[in-house]
Amino acid sequence: MIGRVETVGEAKARVRARVLAARRAASAEQRASAAEQLTRSVLDLPVVEAARCAAAYVSFGTEPSTAELLRVMRSRGLRLLVPVLREDLDLDWAIYDEPLLMAQGARGLMEPTGPRLGVDAVGAADVVVVPALAVGRDGRRLGRGGGSYDRALARVSAPTLALLYPGELLADVPAEEHDRRVDVAVLPDGVHHLPELPEAVEG
Repeated sequence: MIGRVETVGEAKARVRARVLAARRAASAEQRASAAEQLTRSVLDLPVVEAARCAAAYVSFGTEPSTAELLRVMRSRGLRLLVPVLREDLDLDWAIYDEPLLMAQGARGLMEPTGPRLGVDAVGAADVVVVPALAVGRDGRRLGRGGGSYDRALARVSAPTLALLYPGELLADVPAEEHDRRVDVAVLPDGVHHLPELPEAVEG
């Protein structure tokens, strides 16, 4: 009897569960060390050094911490945008000023208390730092399944960077047509520039 073929959705759920389990199993010291290396690597990237406006995320739970990254970016005088989750799961954006001016928003995520700039504000960023659970060598990003960043990245033309722990840059990840690519995967062992996909040839 031939077994049932796994759907893309099931494959995504399987990879997500494995990655999240590994993140929970990592020690606080391992996560802190990874965050330090990731922060240093991101800040040293020429595209980040040259940026005047950047978008990044406010980390939570076992995600690679962006606390120091946000602090240093702000100290450099960048216009720094962070996401605000809307009821429809799309992302609005607001200026990140300092941690004291943050409040708990949708799904327990921390967000700025200042004005919302609209979903298209991310298009002004010179570089965008996004969360991911895994990234394939072709740049396909696996998120948590809400589709928030897929919609946001459709509005972005700037370089996009995903922060990952060891073992989360995979040969490939299960993906669908709407899943967006990232340009760079940043891991504790270094920066990985991902190849462009070949353009489709009409036949």
